Amino acid sequence: MLDAFSRVVVNSDSKAAYVSGSDLQALKTFISDGNKRLDAVNYIVSNSSCIVSDAISGMICENTGLISPGGNCYTNRRMAACLRDGEIILRYVSYALLAGDASVLEDRCLNGLKETYIALGVPNNSTVRAVNIMKSAAVAFINNTATKRKVEVAEGDCSALASEVAGYCDRVVAAIS
Repeated sequence: MLDAFSRVVVNSDSKAAYVSGSDLQALKTFISDGNKRLDAVNYIVSNSSCIVSDAISGMICENTGLISPGGNCYTNRRMAACLRDGEIILRYVSYALLAGDASVLEDRCLNGLKETYIALGVPNNSTVRAVNIMKSAAVAFINNTATKRKVEVAEGDCSALASEVAGYCDRVVAAIS
């Protein structure tokens, strides 16, 4: 896993050059936006149970067959596994946001996820829908537009961070599709 700093250093080192120019400016921007980034991660982490349970509930409301006998969320054990998987995915999305790099998400979460879900018979469309609901909720928390969940936010525009989280969620969807 490379964080924003390591990625710049590795790239500069491969060119046998000093960190300068646009790379240095990108790091300066990363540092100046650090508090907003930490707040965004905190919004997701502090509300993760709510985000995941809302996503799984929404997915089930749209496909009630999931909780019927033989459905992938039928029995408490399967429902718990579904909630656990949602928590894991959201946790790695928050790790990627914190690092400013998707490699931890790719390496530790998405690598082999599609094959695992296929082997377990997890319906692709339901998983994609749950991730998309989590994406919408995470973006709403970062932009401080989540209903009845207003919190103090760092000064400045957080739309770039919201877009970054949306991109990480889109990577999850692409990996399982």
